[in-house]
Amino acid sequence: MNTAAPEIEEEPTLYKTENDIPRDKRLELTALMNLRLASAVDLQLQLKQAHWNVKGSNFIGLHELFDKIAATVETYADKIAERIVQLGGTAEGTARVAAARSRLDEYPLTVSEGAEHVNAVSMALANFGHDARLTIDEANALDDADTADLFTQVSRGLDHWLWFVEAHAQSPK
Repeated sequence: MNTAAPEIEEEPTLYKTENDIPRDKRLELTALMNLRLASAVDLQLQLKQAHWNVKGSNFIGLHELFDKIAATVETYADKIAERIVQLGGTAEGTARVAAARSRLDEYPLTVSEGAEHVNAVSMALANFGHDARLTIDEANALDDADTADLFTQVSRGLDHWLWFVEAHAQSPK
């Protein structure tokens, strides 16, 4: 069994494409998006961790909510991966690459109560949302409105789900 870390190329190979974004910008964009892809894969698995292990009086609501969010995040990962390939890159989305590259904090494996999962999921969604907004700015700086638009959609969706999750921890004033 090979337990070595995955090899990560310093400069990824680009496939030939007629896309008019210059090669040097496509290299930067694909590297950036592969980082976000790693975090998206990690986020999806963190949500499944919460979905599988939540306990308490809000079990069914949170169990179903975490699963819906995980499914949405899976579509985000797919769209990010497809954008990488559209630009001539290779989507690098294995679990080992995701573990090595994700910018998200490790999900706590010892939590079980609903409120603990709400807190952990809220932090993960907020952190990925922050990085998505940074990616919008970075894609715009690289003159790639399509990637910026993709991450605007991702950011908007993450904020929507963050609202749903945080509502479980908020009390009326």
